[in-house]
Amino acid sequence: MKVLIVLISHDKLGDTGKPTGFWLEEFAAPYYVFKDAGAEIVLASPKGGQPPLDPKSDAPDAQTEMTQRFKNDAESQALLANTHKLDEVSAADFDTVFYPGGHGPMWDLTGNATSIALIEAFIKARKPVAAVCHAPAALVQVRGMDGEYLVKGKRVTGFTNTEEEGVQLTEVVPFLLEDKLKEIGGDYSKGPDWSSYVLVDGLLVTGQNPASSEEAARELLKLLKAG
Repeated sequence: MKVLIVLISHDKLGDTGKPTGFWLEEFAAPYYVFKDAGAEIVLASPKGGQPPLDPKSDAPDAQTEMTQRFKNDAESQALLANTHKLDEVSAADFDTVFYPGGHGPMWDLTGNATSIALIEAFIKARKPVAAVCHAPAALVQVRGMDGEYLVKGKRVTGFTNTEEEGVQLTEVVPFLLEDKLKEIGGDYSKGPDWSSYVLVDGLLVTGQNPASSEEAARELLKLLKAG
């Protein structure tokens, strides 16, 4: 089993002058779910190298068992520091792809042609795709094999409008993910703010927020085992 995890290279939170990046728990939790299942894991990002970490996700109140495990894991830290460039990886070499969130994907992956083509290649090959929190932003310009938006008519979730209000970034993000997924025909639903909520529809797995990242990875593993 070979898993591709796609991170981001964007580190600016709109025009606020504040940093952003990927959310540590949303990388660490799936990473160890896959690693403990015996998967070979490859990391990629648009520019390659060290992807920027959202510093808020490294704060004391954001720590989890999985983030602490990562901090004590020099081998995995070295892997993260040397991600492949996104245009150097191919869907043909992997069984699945997982997109962690954080606000970075809203800017870095929504219109990234390489990422869009990569996801479309996974779907065309009937390989499952997962995205959590803000990472479903990477899906909004992706087309399915029928030429329609990939999420159209599919049960999907992602970071909610009220969660965005909760972190006071409603006016900063380029769009509200909940609204966008609905706008392009997704059958969007959500659970309580900040609680794990994951949906599986065919080859697509989506999670609502950081708390959903481990469950989303486990659902992805179930699809791989069933497939």
